[in-house]
Amino acid sequence: MSELKEGVLGLFGGTFDPLHVAHLRLAIEAREALGLAEVCFIPAGSPALRDSPHCSAAHRLAMVERALAAVPGFSVDASEVLPAVDRPSYTVETLERQRRLHGEQRPLVLLLGADAFARLEAWHRWRELFELAHIAVATRPGHELKVMRSGTPGGGAGATALDAEVAARQGTAADLAAAAAGRIVPFAITALEISATAIRRRLAAGLSARYLVPDAVLDYIDSHQIYRTPHGH
Repeated sequence: MSELKEGVLGLFGGTFDPLHVAHLRLAIEAREALGLAEVCFIPAGSPALRDSPHCSAAHRLAMVERALAAVPGFSVDASEVLPAVDRPSYTVETLERQRRLHGEQRPLVLLLGADAFARLEAWHRWRELFELAHIAVATRPGHELKVMRSGTPGGGAGATALDAEVAARQGTAADLAAAAAGRIVPFAITALEISATAIRRRLAAGLSARYLVPDAVLDYIDSHQIYRTPHGH
C-alpha cells in the first residue's frame, strides 16, 4: 500500500485485463488535473457488473506491478485479488476498506470514466459512495459528464437520481482537498480509443500489441503466453 499519508489520494480500480496505455494516461492526467498526491491502482477480483476476467488475478496483478514499477506517484493495492475470493467485488466495499486504511479526514477520489459513471445507479449501494469518497469523472469528446441546467437541481423531464446528485455535488479540482468526500468533479483526458477487449483479440489472432500496452506488460504477456488463445490462460 502507499507510503504517502497526506494529500488527495486517487483510487483507480479495474480488471486491468490487461492494463494498457489509456489506463496510464488517465491516471497521469488525473494526477495533474486534480492535484492528486498519488494514484493507487486497485485490480479487481471479480466485478459484479462485468464478465469474469480473461486471465488470473495473479497475472493481472503482476502486469500492473510491472507497468508501475518505474512510475513515480503510482502505487498498487492487491487486496482485491490476494488472496483470491470467489465473490463479486463491490466498489462501495473497496472504498470502505480504503477509508479504514486512510482515516476519516484524508480526501479520497474514485476515478471513473464517463461511461462507467453514467451507469452508477446500477452499482451496489451506490449512494453511499459519496459518503466515502469524491468521484472524479474522466471526460472526452462524446463522453462527457451530463450537467444539469442551473435552477433545475434534480428536476426537469427525465431527470434521474444520478442527475440530482450531479447537480448537488458538482465541483472543481480545488474542492477536493477541502473535504474527505462528497464532490463530483469532471476532468478532461486525451481521447485514446484503446480497449482491453481489442488488445486481447489482437493477441489471440497473433497480432502485435506493441505501443498499446507498456513494454513491461507486453514482455510479461509474451513470457507467459497470456491471451494467445481466445480464452486466455
